[in-house]
Amino acid sequence: MGGPEFQEQIRRDITHKRIRRGAFSSVKQLVQTIMDYIAEHNENPETFCWSAKAEDILAKVSRARDVLDNVSLA
Repeated sequence: MGGPEFQEQIRRDITHKRIRRGAFSSVKQLVQTIMDYIAEHNENPETFCWSAKAEDILAKVSRARDVLDNVSLA
């Protein structure tokens, strides 16, 4: 399945294309709207193409670890 970038893309698409355009009177109605979007999206799926280079991703992970290693929990 998709990684975090793919998941963020799906959340962004659902938000912009469905959630912001609608008004929902219940959680059930909101969930149904999301499920309808997923069903329609799956009718004509598009391949997800990574745009970041592996080196860039690994560098970002390294920077994040450096920051987290210096976080004080006290």
